[in-house]
Amino acid sequence: MISFNMAPFVGNELQYMQQAIENGKLCGDGPFTKKCSELMRKEFGTKHILLTTSCTHALEMAAFLCDLKPGDEVIMPSYTFVSTADAFVLQGARIVYVDVHPETMNIDETKIEAAITDRTKVIVPVHYAGVACEMDTIMEIARKHNLKVVEDAAQGVNAYYKGRALGTIGDFGCYSFHETKNYTMGEGGALLFQDDKYVERAEILREKGTNRSKFFRGQIDKYTWVSYGSSYLPSDMNAAYLYAQLEALDQINEKRLQIWNYYHEQLKPLEDAGYLERPVIPEGRVHNAHMYYVKVKDLETRSKLIEWLKERGIHSVFHYIPLHTSPAGKQYGEFCGEDIYTTKESERLMRLPMFYNLSMEDVEYIVKCLLEYDEY
Repeated sequence: MISFNMAPFVGNELQYMQQAIENGKLCGDGPFTKKCSELMRKEFGTKHILLTTSCTHALEMAAFLCDLKPGDEVIMPSYTFVSTADAFVLQGARIVYVDVHPETMNIDETKIEAAITDRTKVIVPVHYAGVACEMDTIMEIARKHNLKVVEDAAQGVNAYYKGRALGTIGDFGCYSFHETKNYTMGEGGALLFQDDKYVERAEILREKGTNRSKFFRGQIDKYTWVSYGSSYLPSDMNAAYLYAQLEALDQINEKRLQIWNYYHEQLKPLEDAGYLERPVIPEGRVHNAHMYYVKVKDLETRSKLIEWLKERGIHSVFHYIPLHTSPAGKQYGEFCGEDIYTTKESERLMRLPMFYNLSMEDVEYIVKCLLEYDEY
């Protein structure tokens, strides 16, 4: 069976994990945690970056730093993972979903202003498949209405919008280093921001509500409990694995792009024949080949095609069930405007195997099977 995903492995991970053991500091903020943070600061042009135990926790930290109160509203697409909403629901916020662009599955920025009320506090663009949302318009709307912007860039590490790294444009950006992502530490994430005023609060929040970070920098002679917090620090063992991946940032990106481009070129005849639709990359975006998906006619066609590929040893999958159709999604939020594309497009979308260690021979076989299928 050709797996849908396997965690990337480039070669230095075991060596660095051994070093982490020998360093004698496996808890958070060890040497490899600092190395990862410094590398990403330079590579992506962000002033502050804090590794976390997951993108979920990065989003939770961002939600807390936005000073949300019960009843505040947060605008986001319904086509996203539950963590995007959960983080704000935990602060008592109500979620307001808006429709997506069918071409990219990203939030439709032209629908945002109609969803804004006097209770709106945050806009959350989700960069689906590592393809940027229309950030200039979103930031302009946010400034006009004095709103915060939290970028869910879980899938957007090493992707760009008009030359700026995703996750560095809004007030906060959130990365994922889950094993399904381009660069991984098994479970992990990061919170990014530019404004110095958030540093102390973010560090306290991440360090269980203590000023421990200042203590380790020698700024205070002892640390204590000073505010609300939790344990968002990843193990340095995990960071050691991630550091090997970040060192190979370009190598991993080039291989994924090779796979993505092969899919894209070889499947064009099926799109030309009207059997499926390929992804669209709008002008000004540099994607990171996080995923390759196709859209077929309808849900029934997708189900049949997934099963047909499975019979030939290929594991392909669909993606999110729109949040506004779920029990919790209905309880904690509501859809603003008409759901023209979110549900319809989500039911047509099918993801193909995509991971760094996937062989090109397997990619060619997957394409061959897709070309042979005759029930589109």
